[in-house]
Amino acid sequence: MSPEEKIRFLRNEISLHNHNYYVLSKPVISDYEFDQLYNELIVLEDQFPEYYDDNSPSKRVGSDISLEFKSFPHSKPMLSLSNTYSDIEITDFDKRIKKLTNDPIEYVCELKYDGVSISIEYKNGEFVQALTRGDGIKGDDVTNNVKTIKSIPLKLKGDYPNHFFIRGEIFLSIENFNELNKSRISQGLIPFSNPRNTASGTLKMQKSSEVAKRKLDCFLYYIIGDNLPYNSHYDNLIKAKEWGFKIPDEISLKKNIKGVIDFTNDWNLKRKNLPYEIDGIVIKVNSLDQQNSMGFTSKFPRWAIAFKFKALQVETILNSISYQIGRTGAVTPVANLDPVYVSGTIVKRASLHNADQISKLDIRIGDHVYIEKGGEIIPKIVEVNKSKRNLNNSEKLIFIRNCPECGSEIQRKIGEAQHYCKNYNFCPPQIKGRIEHFVSRKAMNIDGIGKMQIEKLFDEGLLLDIADLYLLNKDHLINLRGFEDTLIEKLLFSIESSKKVPFEKVLFGLGIRFVGETVAKTLVNKFNSIEKLMVVSFDELISVDEIGEKIAKSVVKYFQKKENLHLIQKLIKLGLQFSSKIEKNISNILEGKTIVISGLFVVKSRSEIKNLIEKNGGKNSSSISKKTSFIIAGQNMGPKKKKLAEQLGLKLISENDFLSMIS
Repeated sequence: MSPEEKIRFLRNEISLHNHNYYVLSKPVISDYEFDQLYNELIVLEDQFPEYYDDNSPSKRVGSDISLEFKSFPHSKPMLSLSNTYSDIEITDFDKRIKKLTNDPIEYVCELKYDGVSISIEYKNGEFVQALTRGDGIKGDDVTNNVKTIKSIPLKLKGDYPNHFFIRGEIFLSIENFNELNKSRISQGLIPFSNPRNTASGTLKMQKSSEVAKRKLDCFLYYIIGDNLPYNSHYDNLIKAKEWGFKIPDEISLKKNIKGVIDFTNDWNLKRKNLPYEIDGIVIKVNSLDQQNSMGFTSKFPRWAIAFKFKALQVETILNSISYQIGRTGAVTPVANLDPVYVSGTIVKRASLHNADQISKLDIRIGDHVYIEKGGEIIPKIVEVNKSKRNLNNSEKLIFIRNCPECGSEIQRKIGEAQHYCKNYNFCPPQIKGRIEHFVSRKAMNIDGIGKMQIEKLFDEGLLLDIADLYLLNKDHLINLRGFEDTLIEKLLFSIESSKKVPFEKVLFGLGIRFVGETVAKTLVNKFNSIEKLMVVSFDELISVDEIGEKIAKSVVKYFQKKENLHLIQKLIKLGLQFSSKIEKNISNILEGKTIVISGLFVVKSRSEIKNLIEKNGGKNSSSISKKTSFIIAGQNMGPKKKKLAEQLGLKLISENDFLSMIS
């Protein structure tokens, strides 16, 4: 056997044994025998580099080269699924589906894995590229890291299509997660919180050699391509097993919605015994033709939903309640608990939201309480186990009357559930909270400063409002603990650079209540300077599209306070941007035209397209009518909109046609 033939033989043998072990869980040789084959391949590949193959099983160990994760567009958008939480909602989904077709419907039920979505491209039976979900339109290229996952084939076998994409979920088994945490604890490192976040972080590690050590796994459950063997989603998945993919054994074909409901109820009981975490069931229409005809909304496929299991509840003890003060002065009661493991993390604290929630639960110190995670993320107290309450040592909770930070009186505003500390100007957490908001990425985007640095500078008396940021210098910082030379340089450079941040971000950064990013941009587009905003009336504000009474009252009130006007004057003198040039239209080519955009776009985002319409004299509209001039139709345009457009005889143009029209 020639060296080339031997290398090829070893690669095939090792790939086969990887498949038997990691996909089928049926190894046919010992670890020692496998290592002998693997080591022989490594030696031969070193001796004969002319037979290099990027998809050799020897490449699964990864490299120590730091990676840059570039983004690439998906072949088709990776949309999320709409969620259901009851048998009634599943039945409603079935009713909606039946209105979209006259043909019989079959459903495929799959476990909803709690991991990281991935899309993998194969050409001529070889692994080409792996992309994360990203924003659904584009994903990060994590090819080198995904290649280290041994349950994902690098080369296929059998009669596979020449070109296709397969999507699935990368995850970390509970056993491997626990092993990883044991190793971290033995090294004096903080253990990871849960398998899902660990898998996500692992996939974006800079060194694929480190990824290889984490023992990630992957289930594949959706195939996209023009030449798939069957018109059945289920049959294509079963066929993909023959190509070498790890397709879940639990997928099930159901002839009616009753079978679907039985499947969800069955797995709600059995999920606790799985070696990995799931949080629900995915339900898909089986026929690919039916999927294509049913289409998509702007966010979800119409032919699939996710049934979410009710969050697991765990009992623990309420030890005390503390009160947090936010940047707006809002007072939030927080329950301090006996630590308890809930849905992947250790929970020690849970928000009680407000006084009404405390009263509704009739919660008391020492109570046994039930904890669950809202949406499997945020811990909350859902009930008190009153059967375990000690009636001889239990008192109703009385909500605090004074701020625990500054001692000022707190009050509850009419029509609101929240209490507020009235000491807006001198309450420390409010001041620090406003500074944190101001420096945040979506506002001034000042690097080198976070919660800890703000705390330190505030305690030293160097940072008492946002204007003080611009008075900091190296002499202030050089002797402070935690401020290294490189951090100081980065921080001061970023502070100076932030003076060029546009007006709408400065306005958002001021933290005016109810003025988010979008509202700030709307206000700047209408009133292009801070001088105009400071004197604008309530009536003028509510006449602006998207500005309601609540926002208008808040803006007027903000500029009526002398301390706010004084702060703005300081920031103007320091050189921040408080005006915006009114941009002239690029052209008037779309003047008098009302345009609707629908679907998903690749070259430009929806907001960019809307901006281009306005800059070329056109008017955006969200609904189709006789007044609509034409529709820019992206991928997966909703069938109802398309049908209405056809009925009205409206012209549909593509994204590229639109860009050509205005160029």
